[in-house]
Amino acid sequence: MSIVGALAAARDDHDTVVRLTRELVRIPSRGGVDPYGPVLDHMAAWLGEHGLQARRLVEADGAVVALVCEVTGAHTGPRYVLDACLDTAPYGDEAAWSYPPTSGELVDGWLHGRGASDSKAGAAIFAHILARLQAIRDELHGSAVLLLDVDEHTGRFGGAKAYFEGPGAPDRVDGVMIGYPGPDHVVIGGRGVLRARLHVYGVASHSGGSKTTPSAIAKAAALIGALGEAELPGIAGDDFPLPAKLTVTAITGGEGYSTVPDLCTLNVDIRLTPALDGQASENLLRGCVTAVDAAWPGTQPTHVEITTRWPAYRLGDDSALKAALLGAADAVGLPTTAKIAGPSNIGNYLAGLGVEATAGFGVEYVGLHGTDERIRIASIPPIQAAYHHALLTLLTPR
Repeated sequence: MSIVGALAAARDDHDTVVRLTRELVRIPSRGGVDPYGPVLDHMAAWLGEHGLQARRLVEADGAVVALVCEVTGAHTGPRYVLDACLDTAPYGDEAAWSYPPTSGELVDGWLHGRGASDSKAGAAIFAHILARLQAIRDELHGSAVLLLDVDEHTGRFGGAKAYFEGPGAPDRVDGVMIGYPGPDHVVIGGRGVLRARLHVYGVASHSGGSKTTPSAIAKAAALIGALGEAELPGIAGDDFPLPAKLTVTAITGGEGYSTVPDLCTLNVDIRLTPALDGQASENLLRGCVTAVDAAWPGTQPTHVEITTRWPAYRLGDDSALKAALLGAADAVGLPTTAKIAGPSNIGNYLAGLGVEATAGFGVEYVGLHGTDERIRIASIPPIQAAYHHALLTLLTPR
């Protein structure tokens, strides 16, 4: 199918994509708040009506964390995954919204509601593409997978982890296209992240007593100062145009007024680059901890608990995935450029598994995770056509 054909197909699908997006938005699915059964049931039913068999991915505790559907071509070839989340951010102050967060209201060409941009529109677009591919499966070399995560906004990415690492994980995945919104860029890389909890110890005593003991909060403050003065590498070069970054994001410690605290916990977020990888950032963190511990005799050493370690990544110039999606975006007339993202995303997790990923290419939006989240529905067809054409390029070699 030519790019003209892909655009024609997307225009034909436009009304049903909008309808499905509105239906999904009207089903509350806030991460960690709402039950996911209704939104998954609705999506599975839509796929079934279009000749597609979906299966649920379940964690060890029985929690359903994703819906998966695969179209397998008649010929052997690569496997590419279309990934979008069906859970959403919280609503915030509902009274501040112009329309209720689950209204799915259409006003002046904009579809309102929580999750419209991140990323129920992406899920609806991808579902329509999969239905189109099912109709020509005899021509496909390889397979296309639709992965719909409902454990993304919790920060756990349980659906992705269940698919890529759980029971029945595929033996090969050649690339993943993540349906995050925004038509201006195809994200082809991002800073990684190392996150740690630093458990800083003092010595408990009565705050009014005659004896003064080391306060865990005071020691934690000294550690925060040391971390703030730590020297981080700058921009690694044109191939990765972002510097490393360290931020203390939370402090927990103390209780009441009359007790000198003996424990204070810090959350530390370090954004990684090729110039500061996971091991180097951990070494830096532990170096600061060791220096502060030495200056506070009589206290237990600080315990460093590493909670997350995702590498920085950048797709190479020889990436077929990168070339296909950027080429398709250009072909539909979108002035899209490649971008290295500052925040990490699920692409960083996939990079740790050796799987290529793009992210951040999708519909035009306003209010992501904020009040009055909405998408411009006229932006749907070119995005759908670009993804459709990219997959055809990858799965129907010429």
